[in-house]
Amino acid sequence: MLLDELRRAFIALGYFTRAPIPAWVGWSDRELDRAARYFPLIGAVVGGVAAAALLAGARLWPVSIAVALSMLCTLLFTGGFHEDGLADSADGFGGGATRERVLEIMRDSRIGSFGAIALVLVLLTKFAALWEIARLSLSHAALGLVIAHAASRGTGLLVMALLPYARPDEQQAKAKPVAQGIGPREWITGALFAVAPALLACLGGAIGGRTLLTLIATCGVVLLAATRYFRSRIDGYTGDCLGATQQVAEIAIYLVLLAALR
Repeated sequence: MLLDELRRAFIALGYFTRAPIPAWVGWSDRELDRAARYFPLIGAVVGGVAAAALLAGARLWPVSIAVALSMLCTLLFTGGFHEDGLADSADGFGGGATRERVLEIMRDSRIGSFGAIALVLVLLTKFAALWEIARLSLSHAALGLVIAHAASRGTGLLVMALLPYARPDEQQAKAKPVAQGIGPREWITGALFAVAPALLACLGGAIGGRTLLTLIATCGVVLLAATRYFRSRIDGYTGDCLGATQQVAEIAIYLVLLAALR
């Protein structure tokens, strides 16, 4: 059982990042179903990489450069996985009037004006929020990266638990295998991984109890807004929708942490 869980954790790592995984891990749609529980844990790993880059960069350069390098490391480590979903979602929902047209635009790999605008604004907001947090407390910025990357992926996981998949007949969609098999064990375990960094930070005194509750409530608001919007527009979700949800939740968490520090 332990080996099976380790395999699933590696599958989740390979799914979300460009990190090499051992050859013995293998790949199957059924195992990807089970690996969904580790998505927020992999988010914490991504946040840890970003935090390490931030702290290392701040020893050599101004905070602004360290934040930019941290964001660059995140993009390189994940291959812009969620950012790509955000851009496709913005193009689809911004340019499509019907469900069919929205899904058709999302399927197009080329970025349009709505996607470009959304991507620039999101990256600028992330940079500004992290820069302000780091100016107030570098350690809080590093911790916030881990908290935000874990919790935001947990928010996306819960979207999968609450909505049907919007493209049941599409064979090549990357999120389809997960959409077919996620169950209570996956989303409950994933939710625990998602909240764990913030809970540990609260128990360690790095953030207050009120901040912890505000973070959970904020992710809940993003989840509610995302599920209602996706249901009304396309009667479900796609992999691109999950990327957009993750990006919005990540920014919302940074803004909560910044407000708590000021």
